[in-house]
Amino acid sequence: MLFGIRFVEMADKSFWFTLDNHFSEQEFELKVRDKRGYVICNEKNPIGVMRYNLFWDNTPFLTMIYLDKPYHGRGFGRLAMAFWEEEMRRLGYKMVMTSMQTDEEAQHFYRKLGYIEKGSLLFDNTPYEQPMEILMMKVL
Repeated sequence: MLFGIRFVEMADKSFWFTLDNHFSEQEFELKVRDKRGYVICNEKNPIGVMRYNLFWDNTPFLTMIYLDKPYHGRGFGRLAMAFWEEEMRRLGYKMVMTSMQTDEEAQHFYRKLGYIEKGSLLFDNTPYEQPMEILMMKVL
């Protein structure tokens, strides 16, 4: 395993959308422009994606980390998170956040990394109906 991570570039668009089709091409272009998206690599081969926004315009909020299935459980996610957290610390942020649905295994991954559950949202009877969303945070 040779972990690598870099900012997403326009040339990554085809690869990106094989793993993350939760937003538009225009939103992808904003991730490239604002440097809020990353490509996770093994050697130099792309194997995953990670992106974030700013919650309340001042708190980094990880909106997606996804690795190709053959790379699950091999340490790439943990290394990508450590990189991102250090990058956010370097940029002057004191806390980071993320969320996931209660039916997702990801909550166990984040707990192992020191994220603490801080609340939840329920989107019942809305156009976005889904299982409860868990909000988690970590002080850097």
